[in-house]
Amino acid sequence: MAKLKPLYDKVVVKRFEEQEQRTASGIIIPDTAKEKPQLGEVVAVGEGKLLQSGQQVPPKVKPGDRVVFNKYAGTEVELNGEKYLIMSEDEILAVVE
Repeated sequence: MAKLKPLYDKVVVKRFEEQEQRTASGIIIPDTAKEKPQLGEVVAVGEGKLLQSGQQVPPKVKPGDRVVFNKYAGTEVELNGEKYLIMSEDEILAVVE
């Protein structure tokens, strides 16, 4: 089984799945009409951002953190049937505690 190991300041995030939504009258809203959630769980992190001076800044997030990220953040990849987002740590807006 393959694993994703991000490089430098990249973070792998598993987006939380949206629950089925219905309108007040009971109509089911299809997935294509819904916005994707901007909340997910950090699965893996790189070793940190590399500065021009050669110094490496460790990441602020760690695997298991629940995070909020930009609407169009990251690149979506699929591995072993699971969808993940690979994004820069800068695209993460907040950690949910």
